[in-house]
Formats: sequence, structure tokens, C-alpha cells
Amino acid sequence: MNIVLTGFMGTGKSTAGRLLSRELNLKFLDLDDLIEREAGLEVKDIFAVQGEARFRDLESGVIERLSTGAYGGGIVLSTGGGAVVNPQNRSMLKSFGKVVCLKASVDEILRRVGDRADRPLLARPDKRQTIERLLKERDAAYADSDLSIDTTALSIEQVVSRIRAFMETSVKTGGQD
Repeated sequence: MNIVLTGFMGTGKSTAGRLLSRELNLKFLDLDDLIEREAGLEVKDIFAVQGEARFRDLESGVIERLSTGAYGGGIVLSTGGGAVVNPQNRSMLKSFGKVVCLKASVDEILRRVGDRADRPLLARPDKRQTIERLLKERDAAYADSDLSIDTTALSIEQVVSRIRAFMETSVKTGGQD
């Protein structure tokens, strides 16, 4: 059983993924961490030095290796917010496991990400407009998930509980939702 957490930055993917992996006794992997390890650079530095296109190439390569079993199974994977925009990435992730999209309101995303320097796509003064634009651009990709959860007013424990219930139902029905 593999679970893929996707959605915009600040929606709780990494936090929920770590807790979910502990509760289900699965391995937790963060796609950005895997990319950083492979590139020998932090994500923000890849963006700054090599550009977003290079980052997306690295991202696709790691997703391909994940989907072919290079990292084994029994994984909760937290992806970057743009990983599923590429249709090939989305297809590979869907073949890898159940895809759960975490969402939140723009105000909540702004509150959660604040002025963190490790968010290269938000390194500009118009954070709200950037978030709104990216959410609109990514809407169809996010909608192509097995489950969507709005995390705006939920605790991380409630988010994990909903994912667990969904996974239990999926297992009982043989993956047919």
C-alpha cells in the first residue's frame, strides 16, 4: 500500500504524511528531500541556480523511479505542490498509490507559509495573487485525485483520520471507490 499526498504548499502534506506513516507503520518519503539528495542542492538553490525547468526534470526522474519500485513499497509520499501538474507525473503517481489532495483556503495557506525563505515560488511581494494564480492553474490536476480533503479548519489528526478511513474503505473494496 502506497499513499501519495499532493496539494498546494502549506496544506499539511509533510506533517500529515509523517503522522500517517507512523500510525500505519509505513515509510515516509518527501519528494523534495529525494530531489535535494539527488541534486546535492536544496530546492530553493535548484530554483535559484538551475531554474524551475531543471527542478521539474529532477522531480519527474524521482517520480519515475518511485513508480518503478526503486524505493520499495509501503510508502507515504509527500509531493511538492506542482508535481501533479505534469500529466506523466500524475499518471505515474496514480499507478504508485492512492493520491490524496490536501487543500486549504488562500488565507490559511498565507498564514501557514508566512515569509519562509524556502518557498521559491512565493519569493515575491504579491504572494496572495501568486497563490491564487497557481491554485487556478493547478485546479484540474488537483481534482484528478482519489480523495480531496480541505484542511483549512481541520487538525492534522483529523486529516490523518480521514485519510485512514478512506484507505480502509479502499482496501475493503479492493481499491474500487
